[in-house]
Amino acid sequence: MSTLILSPRYSEDSRVMRAAAIRAGWNVVRLTNWRVPEDTVATAIYGETMFAEVIAAQLGITLLDAPDDWLPNLPKSLLQRQIQISTLGEARRHADPVFVKPADGRKGFAGAVYRNGIGLPPPKACPDDTLVFMAEPVEWRAEFRCFVKDGAVLTMSPYLRNGEPARAENGSWPVAPSEVTAVQTCIEELVTEVPVPPSIVIDVGLIEGRGWAIVEANCAFGAGVYGCDPHKVLEVLERGCVPGEPAECDAEWTRPAARLE
Repeated sequence: MSTLILSPRYSEDSRVMRAAAIRAGWNVVRLTNWRVPEDTVATAIYGETMFAEVIAAQLGITLLDAPDDWLPNLPKSLLQRQIQISTLGEARRHADPVFVKPADGRKGFAGAVYRNGIGLPPPKACPDDTLVFMAEPVEWRAEFRCFVKDGAVLTMSPYLRNGEPARAENGSWPVAPSEVTAVQTCIEELVTEVPVPPSIVIDVGLIEGRGWAIVEANCAFGAGVYGCDPHKVLEVLERGCVPGEPAECDAEWTRPAARLE
């Protein structure tokens, strides 16, 4: 039987994924701490990034993800803005407004526009050599989450419109057919242009005055679901949790294993 491992943190997304896994006939284990009971076997892990890394290391699972330099090395036509990988020290010294967010997928601080380092965490919390993305500030009209398996979008949902949550008052996440087509086209162009991780979340957005672009990539095992089909999300999670040694086609997408004390 397939098994989904959930973190001790009771988030709305984890409850959605638990319900979907049960409906799909999966076993669900919500851990009470970051230690895995003996004889536990997992098909997929879902939770905070560091939690997933630690649990995967205990279970001998290899997690798949995009490397830190994948996003800034995409063709400019897919990004529609300047973006580079740099350090937090450089971001602190940057005089002009710049969008800054952690490059490793951990939420050490909020991705936002900063100037002269004002609002960034102090060096004691995040040292100067912390890798970050620094990007040209742009105005996003709409942003969409795509769970992608082997180059195909299995499910997608809007999550922001003009910087505000895209969820309607009735709890739905409305999307126009033209938006679905535009997002699918953007992902298809991406897959044609560059290699894409076998299991990944790719966010696509519409930039004011520029057009559709790749917003960012996120590890599937820690990404918010929004209005995506959780049963399809399970497929992407399972693809991203490789038991034992990864196959050659997956090797370049392996996330470094957590070090266990």
